[in-house]
Amino acid sequence: MTVPHVRFPRILSKCLVAFQRHPALATVAGAATLMAGAALINRKLAKKAQRDNPPQGRFIEVNGVRLHYVERGNGRPLVLFHGNGSMIQDFQSSGLIDRAAETYRVIVFDRPGFGHSLRPRNVVWTPEAQADLFKVALDQLNVDRAIVLGHSWGASVAVALAIRHPSSVEALVLASGYYFPTARSDSATSLLPATPGLGDIISYTASPLLGRLMWPAMLKKLFGPQSAPGKFAGFPRDMALRPGQMRAGAAEAALMVPGAFSAEKTYSELGMPTIIIAGEGDRLIDINEQSARLHGEVKQSKLHRITGVGHMIHQSAMPDVMAAIDEAAAQTVH
Repeated sequence: MTVPHVRFPRILSKCLVAFQRHPALATVAGAATLMAGAALINRKLAKKAQRDNPPQGRFIEVNGVRLHYVERGNGRPLVLFHGNGSMIQDFQSSGLIDRAAETYRVIVFDRPGFGHSLRPRNVVWTPEAQADLFKVALDQLNVDRAIVLGHSWGASVAVALAIRHPSSVEALVLASGYYFPTARSDSATSLLPATPGLGDIISYTASPLLGRLMWPAMLKKLFGPQSAPGKFAGFPRDMALRPGQMRAGAAEAALMVPGAFSAEKTYSELGMPTIIIAGEGDRLIDINEQSARLHGEVKQSKLHRITGVGHMIHQSAMPDVMAAIDEAAAQTVH
């Protein structure tokens, strides 16, 4: 009966001897222990975030993908696509959904991998792949034609939907988008976290912890030159810092430049009224290289440059974004 009590100290002793003889082994074992601990903590935090922020809308199954969406109001359909790393609550906290629902039938999706929507690993979720997915989703929701707004990465999805399924989009509103390939450090640094296998390890260990440390600096970059408004407190930070969502964000960041290379050849095909809106103070995307240049390539477009506002234009200048939606609607025959 005493054998088990003797065996463990002997094994421990052998391990200590091995670590003394091979310091590198001790380093690897220590790192593995830290990573396992970080993964366990991040998993618990992710589960808590989901308990604290349950789905507020409905679910729809589209080509094997479970999508979460919120639908509000009546009238002409208005579809909103959020940016990278974000979710429905971004538009909710901005007040845009409530304001738009006074006039429109507003449909807002959690894009694949964000919020409460799933992101199957057997698909490379380019803007085009997402556009095809949302076309089917809109068909299932009995939406034939819609005004479509995309913010940041969501603008790429909106453009892809308009190019691939033009009969489904009667007007576009593109806010703070990235349309033309440029050198981007965030895209380069996302390559490793986006890599299958290694990316999972990083996303489930280091990324959420680093995200918490970098959150204040990130908000300064996103909202600058203004500070984040008080209403943004309604955005669930801990949902955004879940390992799965951070991996989805890394994958989308890595797709930015190649996606722009592919998409820039198609912009001249946009035939519907297009309102382009961007903040003059955007610290994430150069609006002269992006929004202003797109305006020059899309004949039936209008460009609105909002002074004193950064990348999160729907948060910092929601009335201007709402006015852009109404302007787009007024240019379409209904």
